[in-house]
Amino acid sequence: MKILMVSMFSNHFFRWTEQLKDAGHEIYWIDVFDSNTKVEKIDFVHQIIGWRYKINYPGRYFIKNKIPGLNKLINQVNERHLSEFFEKTLREIKPDVVQSFVLQSAGYPILNIMKKHPHIKWVFSAWGNDLYYRQQTGMEDLMKIKIILSEFDYMFSDCERDHQIARSHGFKGEFLGAFPTGGGYELDKYHPDIIPFELRKNILIKGYQSHLGRCNKILEAIVKQKQFLSNYKIIVFGGNDSVKKFIVENGLLSWENFVFLELIPHREVLKLMGKSLLYIGNSISDGMPNTLLEAIIMGAFPIQSNPGGATAELIEDGKNGLLIKNPEDPEEIFKLIQAALNNPSKMQEGVKYNYNVIRPRLEREFVKRQVLSKYDIIEKNLIS
Repeated sequence: MKILMVSMFSNHFFRWTEQLKDAGHEIYWIDVFDSNTKVEKIDFVHQIIGWRYKINYPGRYFIKNKIPGLNKLINQVNERHLSEFFEKTLREIKPDVVQSFVLQSAGYPILNIMKKHPHIKWVFSAWGNDLYYRQQTGMEDLMKIKIILSEFDYMFSDCERDHQIARSHGFKGEFLGAFPTGGGYELDKYHPDIIPFELRKNILIKGYQSHLGRCNKILEAIVKQKQFLSNYKIIVFGGNDSVKKFIVENGLLSWENFVFLELIPHREVLKLMGKSLLYIGNSISDGMPNTLLEAIIMGAFPIQSNPGGATAELIEDGKNGLLIKNPEDPEEIFKLIQAALNNPSKMQEGVKYNYNVIRPRLEREFVKRQVLSKYDIIEKNLIS
């Protein structure tokens, strides 16, 4: 089967696509924003890069950074549109299947082209906020969602919630299942970084603060609880300037047990998870959070927001984690932290359940077999 994948440059995309290596498919990838960078981990894929600019003239990066107004004028003439390039590529490659990862960048720009080629099957991979958040942002976004969903033949998602949202907004194709955005995890590889529960003293907080992320609400929850948290090491990772500003203004850096980390490699995040007692993630919109899955496989007890009920598909509140019902409420968040830390035996039971029941379902080969069987379904339907 010949598959043309349309996606931004993303580790989630690379890890998903790695599952298809040696599966017998001929795979092409258009990098929608054209980073113009070959990706070694998917070297079996025909990577279509370097397409965006007609002329890659000397001094382009200098003009882009120093004279943005001139850069904008030049790009009006020099920049190719994704839709036009996609149509040209489609005619050249003649794929059996097109797979779009995320509506905003890889779905809408090629919608009108795909309408001209109804014989080519179209697969939609929904990630994170693709549907849940966008359906709430106004009639224009909702109408766009409804128009494009009716065109897809197949759909993957990272949670069942998005399948139901898609159905409610016009998706009539075949749902292929809910899987982690990057596929499963190599559990044996990460096992050496897992320390025993009774040795853990870290509280790990995802530093996601944006129009959707609510890390600062977690920090508001703990800032007045220095004494209660004095026996634990509090680590914020992946924090941006907004998080850093809150931390500085509220004197958290003066705490001997507080550590602030900006962006760190994914492998280091997993190592931190393997040493952490609690993991806390908070946002007003998400799919199935990858960091939640990573907390589970590394033995940290999760406290996680639950927008639209996605997290509750994996976490039974009070059993194998705690659900934040109102991500805007620091008082509620602190009560959850307090409830967890005051009952370590209950936490340990939850971690044990996650390790024995949830963790095996996230194993890479286990997930890969299921994913490949879904591509087999598409291929069989092409033949029949």
